[in-house]
Amino acid sequence: VQLQASGGGLVQAGGSLRLSCAASGRTFSTRGMGWFRQAPGKEREFVAAISYTSGTTYYADSVEGRFTISRDNAKNTVYLQMNSLKPEDAGVYYCAAAPIGAVVTATPLVEYWGQGTQVTVSS
Repeated sequence: VQLQASGGGLVQAGGSLRLSCAASGRTFSTRGMGWFRQAPGKEREFVAAISYTSGTTYYADSVEGRFTISRDNAKNTVYLQMNSLKPEDAGVYYCAAAPIGAVVTATPLVEYWGQGTQVTVSS
């Protein structure tokens, strides 16, 4: 599985961005997908995840109510809608794929990583 993230950029605090992650391969619809982020000097952290059926979503407390994860299995794509962005949301955002049938809510659970897309939030 190859993952290609896009949609990052520079936004003012309070603004919005929508990240996309396109996946290759035939197993996308059977894998949980997630987004993680890493700020300079910090460890990579969980942001949001979605089950392969789209029936269940998970969020870090820091983004709950502001970010929304979704997926389109017909397009092999997972999205992260980010609203009310704060400077502390800045970092490189990575999409991630879980093993088949699993959910990815922590870095040790990730089977595949995308290449990352930079999000910068100005105050």
